[in-house]
Amino acid sequence: MERTGIEKRVTSVVARVLSLDPAEVLPASNFVFDLGADSMKSIELIAGFEEEFSIEMDEDKAREVQTVEGAVDFIAHYV
Repeated sequence: MERTGIEKRVTSVVARVLSLDPAEVLPASNFVFDLGADSMKSIELIAGFEEEFSIEMDEDKAREVQTVEGAVDFIAHYV
């Protein structure tokens, strides 16, 4: 899958889970500091990515990812 396609889908999941406008979700956005995700929302993001991409991620490693771009890179290894 193309990186651009992954990025669009990641942005969509982030916007949906965090109740944001997709335009607010930038590649360099930090989930906690820029987008306001707390620990519960972080778990919801992981679940959202797994559902969106039909993958099962290593949850501990996934929680270490802090930016949208990092999530795209991380998910790219699974799809």
